[in-house]
Amino acid sequence: MSLKYTEDHEWIQVEGDIATVGITAHAQDALGDVVFVDLPTVGQGYAQKETAGVVESVKAAADVYMPISGEVTEVNEALRAEPSLANSDPLGAGWFFKVKLSDPGQLDALMDEAAYAEFSKD
Repeated sequence: MSLKYTEDHEWIQVEGDIATVGITAHAQDALGDVVFVDLPTVGQGYAQKETAGVVESVKAAADVYMPISGEVTEVNEALRAEPSLANSDPLGAGWFFKVKLSDPGQLDALMDEAAYAEFSKD
């Protein structure tokens, strides 16, 4: 499946019933150099749009929201150790966490790449 995007600048990629979540290139660009990430707890369930973590940069701090409801199955420990991965590879090695979907239908409300590109122009 291709990437989907939220209005809060998270991306999500689903494989089966597990989704990988991170912040978009647009978000990391706006934040500047990321210096700290607070990741969610593995095994904890979150509702869609609930705060699941925090990303801090030299300029600002921002919440990371859950794009869909589900249970966190894994966090990116490499990102915790090297937060700058969110800048250097936001759609790859800079992923934040993985979540087991509880309501795949919520994906339908998210933006595709073209819609997100248009949305993030503003």
